[in-house]
Amino acid sequence: MITFATVIRLFSLFACWLMAASVVAQHRSDALDDVLQHVPMASVFVLKGLSEADMIDMENGTPWLEMTMTAIASYTISAATTYSLKQLVGERRPDKSDHRSFPSGHATFAFAGATMLHHEFGHCSPWVTIGGYGLATLTAVDRLCRDRHYLHDVCAGAAIGFLGIELTYYLRQRLFPNKDNVDLTFTGQSLSLAVRW
Repeated sequence: MITFATVIRLFSLFACWLMAASVVAQHRSDALDDVLQHVPMASVFVLKGLSEADMIDMENGTPWLEMTMTAIASYTISAATTYSLKQLVGERRPDKSDHRSFPSGHATFAFAGATMLHHEFGHCSPWVTIGGYGLATLTAVDRLCRDRHYLHDVCAGAAIGFLGIELTYYLRQRLFPNKDNVDLTFTGQSLSLAVRW
């Protein structure tokens, strides 16, 4: 259950992100896009931290390590797919700046983050999902308005980001159905990972 105070905190957090993005954007033309593409994924970790500090009332049962590994794996899958396609296809951008238009990397990362935000916190409120996908859509539209991509570029990027997260969650569930099979231990001098089948 999200309280009114939680909504105020979330809007404050979002306002801080936008202010930081606008300050950076004054120095580079694409800086706002560069920041916005990562806001949904960053929001997953910010919400997790706020919920564990009892600053907001949002349940998330995923441990930090598991959530971080999911984010890394999904970003790796999405980035590898996107940048491989950019090299293979070689489509020229609408502004004629280079031949890496298809698919949109910004849309890929924005929609990957929005999909993970939905998986981790969408059960708390539909507004979390709406906010994440709203920011991802804003990022994609901004890329279109700046003549950096065609419509099919951002649609393909959105699909790659969405499917990268969905694939990661599917594989995580299939490979590690019991959360007790993975044990990570850090002793100060060594790090060990044990996976039991």
